[in-house]
Amino acid sequence: MNSLWRDGRFVRYWVSSAVSQFGDRVSEVAVPLVAVTVLDASAGQVAVLTALAWTPNLLAVVLGAWVDGRARKRRLLVVMDLLRAGVLLSLPVTYLCGSVTLGQLYAVVLLGGLAGVVAGCAWQPLFTRIVPRSSYVDANSRFSAARSASFVAGPAVGGGLVQALGAPVAVVADALSFLVSALLLGGARVDEPAPAARSGAAVPALLRDAREGLLFVLRHPVLRAGLACTTTINFFTFLAGTGMVVLFADRELHLSPGAIGLTLGVGATGSLLGALTAPWLSRRVGVGRCVAVGAVLFPAPFALAAVAGGPAWAGVVLLGAAQFLVGLGVMWFDVPLNSLQAAVTPDALRSRVVGAYSTLNYGVRPLGAIAGGALATTVGLRTTLVVVAVGGVLSVLWLLPSPIPGIRRLTDTEEGPAAEPAEDTATGSEGVRAA
Repeated sequence: MNSLWRDGRFVRYWVSSAVSQFGDRVSEVAVPLVAVTVLDASAGQVAVLTALAWTPNLLAVVLGAWVDGRARKRRLLVVMDLLRAGVLLSLPVTYLCGSVTLGQLYAVVLLGGLAGVVAGCAWQPLFTRIVPRSSYVDANSRFSAARSASFVAGPAVGGGLVQALGAPVAVVADALSFLVSALLLGGARVDEPAPAARSGAAVPALLRDAREGLLFVLRHPVLRAGLACTTTINFFTFLAGTGMVVLFADRELHLSPGAIGLTLGVGATGSLLGALTAPWLSRRVGVGRCVAVGAVLFPAPFALAAVAGGPAWAGVVLLGAAQFLVGLGVMWFDVPLNSLQAAVTPDALRSRVVGAYSTLNYGVRPLGAIAGGALATTVGLRTTLVVVAVGGVLSVLWLLPSPIPGIRRLTDTEEGPAAEPAEDTATGSEGVRAA
């Protein structure tokens, strides 16, 4: 485990990820506040802003195929960091000139989301070049821990920067984080194999490659079961996304804004602990069983939140405990499942597999959020939380008949075969994300 910290390339990539994640937490506070405080945006316009940030994930299966055809994925990560820094810096510039508009804000989150999807598709091929197969779980734990830590401290820092500098200027912190990330990645050279040459016209070849990646995921028993479980969990947990939890805490538990922030911070602490302990649990019970434990623990605590009530302190305790356990479960699910995905995916298909995962896994989240709003309006917030818990826990049924629960170590898996040519995949056979 400690050998990862002695690897200069790993440290560069880890610091790059940690810095940009922290910057993202600032923007998650600042960008909506630009819409609300500077542009006086309505609730509907803020909802559009959120939706646009997720929309590029619907193209991830095609973007993943495009990334797989690129020879230098490290350079692609650097370019995406610079692109995100550039679009973010446009906000303080136009604000100081008195010309920031809602259309520009929409473009910023859309382009930033698009760059994030491309970067995500390019990341896993590089991850497997700098991390030994036996260290996938430990390395994913470290990256997830950095992300979880950013959720503990980032929003508070973001709020402070917004209060001190104003929302548009606070966005500079996120832009600078991407510039630092690009600088670090630029010096972390990786031996990248040349991609296989494509035959035929560019667009048909791209679509064929995207189809191969999607079919590989759907036909691989580990990837298929993991994707089905993840997509189901995400749909149900997004019935009660952060906004719905805040609404529940305000309307049903009558908590103050400070108390609500405390419960969400406790949840982030659970994620940090989960990321740090996922390698230990994976060694203790096995990688596959750790995934199954996380699949249950992730959604189940929403039922605990549903019964919260009484005096304010009791509401804080129960909701905080529920958020803590949710965070713990998320990481016990994500860290080993992401490692399994990396272990069974062939090098030639890594970006396409990530793209297919993202299209289905992230694409279902806005649907869950919309369904959650309708459900809460119809049956109430408490019943919605119970539906989240029950439906989410049932997602583990996708794992039980699959090979995943029986996988104790990553060395028990074999990297999947390369995809067959597109014309042969209609009769393909089966052989042995996240979150």
